[in-house]
Amino acid sequence: MAKKGASDSKKPNLRTVSNSAPDPTPAEMKQFYRDMLLIRRFEEKAGQLYGMGLIGGFCHLYIGQEAVVTGVQSVQEKVDSVITAYRDHGHMLACGMEPKGVMAELTGRKGGYSRGKGGSMHMFSKETNFFGGHGIVGAQVPIGTGLAFAHKYKNDGGVAVTYMGDGSANQGQVYEAYNMAALWKLPVLYIIENNKYGMGTSTARHAAGELYARGMGWGIPGEQVDGMDVFAVRNAARQALDYVRGGNGPYILEMMTYRYRGHSMSDPGKYRSKEEVERMRTEQDPIERLRKLLDGAGVKEDELKSIEKEIKEIVGDAAQFAQESPEPDAGELWTDVLVETGE
Repeated sequence: MAKKGASDSKKPNLRTVSNSAPDPTPAEMKQFYRDMLLIRRFEEKAGQLYGMGLIGGFCHLYIGQEAVVTGVQSVQEKVDSVITAYRDHGHMLACGMEPKGVMAELTGRKGGYSRGKGGSMHMFSKETNFFGGHGIVGAQVPIGTGLAFAHKYKNDGGVAVTYMGDGSANQGQVYEAYNMAALWKLPVLYIIENNKYGMGTSTARHAAGELYARGMGWGIPGEQVDGMDVFAVRNAARQALDYVRGGNGPYILEMMTYRYRGHSMSDPGKYRSKEEVERMRTEQDPIERLRKLLDGAGVKEDELKSIEKEIKEIVGDAAQFAQESPEPDAGELWTDVLVETGE
């Protein structure tokens, strides 16, 4: 694999399916279709519940970016850890967290992963090695680097998959993390989900140069990937993870993607045109692109409808569970804030 970033300052061609691994099988395509559709429908339902007043606070939807986490997660090992920012529901579902528990947490209910106290931005699952959702821009990057240090210290063969947005990529703590990761050759894969807007500011206005190349000062290789193509993502992530797992230190993947909704549910998105959003939906939608591949591979419409029906039931059950789950007791205000060691 060509390593870009350490010595090549030119803008790369986006990695696509055509210049990477073998053609996907129909079974792989159907699995990815299901995984991405689950995220899409879950987020649409979360948006509905927010509009009904059942989800409070901030809520950042992942609609449009489903190919990124789906492709990366498909080639991870069970020992790997994952950490991300506040646009995190898709990451939770991709790593195996139950939709019911995620939705219950969004609605602040006792049945949620953080027992209703974390909400949209702050839930985790030790069982799936998912270490959050973090509300402070860029704060997850040094934490992810710390998780990589733990993998190396324990010599467990794991990689810390650390996601950030294009806005986070401008934070100073990110570069401190890059320095330590390169210095100690830590097993960390940094994934920049470049959805073209840091809140309401386009990358053209807030970021100089290519984000994948920001690690070149420390000798960290990186590349850009078509983040709207789940197989391009999978192929790039597989090779990057092999590089990191081989003891070579960190790697950066800049996933070129797009969010259809506002930065959060309170964002009307007036900084971009309706035509721009519609063009991305029409020409680049990751689920529709995959659906065309499925059609070309001879997968019947009835098979896809069966998947869609299954996903609709899963998401409906999650929403019902969330609304029926009780709110946490007032005593929960005092739990999970202090660990008594007995020393």
